[in-house]
Amino acid sequence: MMFLNGITWLLVFQLIGEVTVRLLGWPVPGPVLGMLLLFVSLVLMRRVPATLDTASTGLLGHLSLLFVPAGVGVMVHADRLLAEWLPVVAVLLVTTLLTMLVTAGIMVLATRWLAPDYHGGGESHD
Repeated sequence: MMFLNGITWLLVFQLIGEVTVRLLGWPVPGPVLGMLLLFVSLVLMRRVPATLDTASTGLLGHLSLLFVPAGVGVMVHADRLLAEWLPVVAVLLVTTLLTMLVTAGIMVLATRWLAPDYHGGGESHD
């Protein structure tokens, strides 16, 4: 029963996100807005309800199943990927590099903002 209540929480917030996005015409996926709203509500509550914890733990335990449709899609379009392998590899390399650079930049900014005394590198500044 706790699992169903937790799934209901998740689906209600997804529904709220979907409805809001469609009513306001925002260029954001509904589930993303719903997840953001769920995060804000959990921060305001200052706790995670046991039902939501149970449901999220259960879903995370089966997360690998969500990659099956993507894998099937890749196999269905394998001939197209082989025909256009160079642009695909180029895009994968560029976007991976950009993701790493943005992540590193955000980490540097967050470290400076959250721990201004931290100088990094394990050096002693006596």
